[in-house]
Amino acid sequence: MKIATWNINGIRARIDGATKWLADQRPDIVCMQEIKTPDDGFPGLAFAELGYNVATLGQKSFNGVAILSKLRFDEIERGLPGQGDDQSRFIAARFSVPGGSLRVASIYLPNGNPVDSDKYPYKLNWMAQLEAWTAAALGLEEPLVLAGDYNIIPEPTDAKNPNEWEKDALFQPESRGGFRRLIHLGLTDAIRACHDGPGQYTFWDYQAGSWQKNNGIRIDHVLLSPQAADRLSSATIDKRTRGWEKPSDHVPVIIEMEL
Repeated sequence: MKIATWNINGIRARIDGATKWLADQRPDIVCMQEIKTPDDGFPGLAFAELGYNVATLGQKSFNGVAILSKLRFDEIERGLPGQGDDQSRFIAARFSVPGGSLRVASIYLPNGNPVDSDKYPYKLNWMAQLEAWTAAALGLEEPLVLAGDYNIIPEPTDAKNPNEWEKDALFQPESRGGFRRLIHLGLTDAIRACHDGPGQYTFWDYQAGSWQKNNGIRIDHVLLSPQAADRLSSATIDKRTRGWEKPSDHVPVIIEMEL
């Protein structure tokens, strides 16, 4: 089974690239972030024509998450319990697979900048709520995939120039500590399980020639429960899309699992 995550940065602006990529890669499940449209504006028909069922939690102009799946949805959970606001950042779904269930969440974690504003404590609080949800989900002892844009650079090796990010919310000790607490619940970082070296980036800013200079960071992550990690066969970053016409500033992360 092939599962991917992609911050699409506006689905209506990137629909041609999204459908092109799906037709080429044919993933079974895709988690999308920053769809930037209410549910009724999501171009579901274009994905249905490619064989995908669609679940969304949209928001006009900002945020928004979605899951596309060739499998039928058994259960859909919209919104992170305890989130307490109208920012559309979390959607999870359960699927029937051989031997039991698979649960997949699409996550768009708050950016948190500037650090000296109320956006940063909001980010940390949101992470704490995600940690609580994850701990409960791990208790089900089933394959769990938490995929999305975490807006966190976990380690210096996850940035081409880590010193440029020292004052950014993505690289603050508290943000990185929250990510480590997630991992310490028993999760596996799929990319790091398969690739331990530098240069594994998923985001290049539109400004200052970041793509051309390969001045990237890794902030899009796929975290796996032990039951999912045991089935992991590969994890890759599809950098090709960043060089396409009208690209998102993020690229897809893809895992393959034996289910």
